[in-house]
Amino acid sequence: MFALRHRLSRETSRLRLPLLARLAAATVAGGLLAGCMAMDVASLAEAPQLSNKVKAEMSKKKMRPESPVLVRIFKQESELEVWKVNASGQYALFKTYPMCRWSGKLGPKTKSGDRQAPEGFYHVSAGMLNPNSQYYVSFNLGYPNRLESALGYTGEALMVHGACSSSGCYAMTDQGVGEIYAIVQKALDGGQQRFQVQAYPFRMTTENMAKHKGDPNMPFWRTLKEGYDAFAFTKRQPKVSVCGGRYVFNREFADGEPSDPLAQCPATVGGAENALMAKIGAEQKKLDAAFASATPVSSFAYSDGGMHPSFRSLLKQKGAEGMAARISRTKYPVSRPEAALADPYDD
Repeated sequence: MFALRHRLSRETSRLRLPLLARLAAATVAGGLLAGCMAMDVASLAEAPQLSNKVKAEMSKKKMRPESPVLVRIFKQESELEVWKVNASGQYALFKTYPMCRWSGKLGPKTKSGDRQAPEGFYHVSAGMLNPNSQYYVSFNLGYPNRLESALGYTGEALMVHGACSSSGCYAMTDQGVGEIYAIVQKALDGGQQRFQVQAYPFRMTTENMAKHKGDPNMPFWRTLKEGYDAFAFTKRQPKVSVCGGRYVFNREFADGEPSDPLAQCPATVGGAENALMAKIGAEQKKLDAAFASATPVSSFAYSDGGMHPSFRSLLKQKGAEGMAARISRTKYPVSRPEAALADPYDD
């Protein structure tokens, strides 16, 4: 068993087993792994390419296939957004993809084995894309990032991938991740060195934040909201720094980027972003006012992650095996289908 765990420890490890044996071993080992640490398998097909249909959709929105891309993930809504730079030079929403499965509860991932899907700001380079994943294709979020590592958070191989199985990852179905993969790969091939992934517990509106005001993760979520608002106001990728044990957005520091994520933030220099900082500050004040009168809801008690309503409907109609056959070319099992059907968020 130790040897099996060692050989499955990273998605990039290579096993010299026949394909069917690999898949069988993965099913047995799935309950043992702390994250979505899947072994590579022999390529079931070539890496997905950008379809003519997707290219036409981009053209209608004045986007080029090679233009930079940005990804936003929302747990509660079980949605993933792909944004592209358009002719204006700003990011615009290209498409929203329903998410088939995420695991854990709302809140950040802090330790290996907690089944939590990450929340935070991540940056994905070409070397983090895997065209031969067990879950069709995938890209690694890079958890733990600099801040998470400094805070002592543990875990590895947290992915956006295919199928509908999650142990800390975001599962998009083979069809969904295939299209997303082709889009981000084209942007990276076109010159973007890495793309940003913003992973949130929910859409960070004042209303949603107020509903969760009693959650112990709220101080962290308020920090995430600063980055959320920075993107909302500018439609430009926020510059993410880490100091003082938190994310800091769109700040320029007198002596360069902070080197210690836990040390006090160094002095900043003023500039054109002062107006943006004022807008973000105003949003924080609105949030304080909303908290003063809000009654938190207690209905979001996830037993183990969530699933987009469209896939819950399919799960009810087809059952777990029938659904797996529809959304995974290897018919990879749906993880904890009973918990998916109990997703408390249905909108």
